[in-house]
Amino acid sequence: MVTLICMVGCLHIDPHAPEPSYRQLAAQLRAQIESGAIGPRAPLPSITYLVQETGLAVGTVRKAISVLVDAGVAYTVPGRGTFAGPRE
Repeated sequence: MVTLICMVGCLHIDPHAPEPSYRQLAAQLRAQIESGAIGPRAPLPSITYLVQETGLAVGTVRKAISVLVDAGVAYTVPGRGTFAGPRE
């Protein structure tokens, strides 16, 4: 199991879990957004940071971020990064 202390709390990626790594990462980031650990319009950790800290591939982290964006939980600003969506 990969454990990391990130800017917004602890993320645990289990490479042996039946759930794909990108879904694990997306679910944990989503939980932090919904709990308020990552505030509205606050930046999510960068792809580079998440890759370095989790050991996941760039494509895997990008896929996790795209899951959040597709769900409307986060949005991406080209050249700036990905941010938590505003609270409803």
